[in-house]
Amino acid sequence: MTDLLLLHTSPVHVPVFEALRDRNHPGAVLRHLVVPELLDQARAEGPESVAPALRGLLLAEAAPPGTPGPPGTPVLVTCSTIGAIAESLAPALGAPVLRVDRPMAAAAVRAGRRIAVLAALGSTLAPTGELLAEEAAGRPVSIRTHLVAGAWERFEAGDTAGYLARVADAADSVTGADVIVLAQASMAGAAGLVTSPVPVLSSPAPGLAAGLALRSAA
Repeated sequence: MTDLLLLHTSPVHVPVFEALRDRNHPGAVLRHLVVPELLDQARAEGPESVAPALRGLLLAEAAPPGTPGPPGTPVLVTCSTIGAIAESLAPALGAPVLRVDRPMAAAAVRAGRRIAVLAALGSTLAPTGELLAEEAAGRPVSIRTHLVAGAWERFEAGDTAGYLARVADAADSVTGADVIVLAQASMAGAAGLVTSPVPVLSSPAPGLAAGLALRSAA
């Protein structure tokens, strides 16, 4: 029985979440769905444009006919660009849907008022800022966003080390912040390279824990 369905827009996330499962949640059963074209469309036409395709995909995958277990398998969406759209589809799916960065955003607004957001992809900045404001729930927060120049090109070229190094360098250059948020799940490895004393938050570990908790709560 699948405990959690993970929707990715890049295959690089699969081993990351498998490793987190093995380390922190042994025995949990994950199923991975990788659909890069959803991010391509969201970048070209806006996140709202993927809603019909995403709804059909998740309706088929969260409880595919003939599979064991109850319907409504929880879904964790690891792409920050389309996370809000995916969450909005939960009522239609009859299953909980969680964007991977929501637990991280909740932790960020608890950590301090001045939040710096780093992203390698411009389409991620607005959804992340909106999520932080939502999690702040009216509390005063100052959100500054930073696009890490040249990072996404390295990611697309498969230069993971170069990608993470650029993100870490950008984090080290942040000033006047209480907490730094790494907006994309693919950036998580940069947290260990940062030398700044400012806390750096990433989404995969808390996101996976929260996603698996959805099954326990069901």
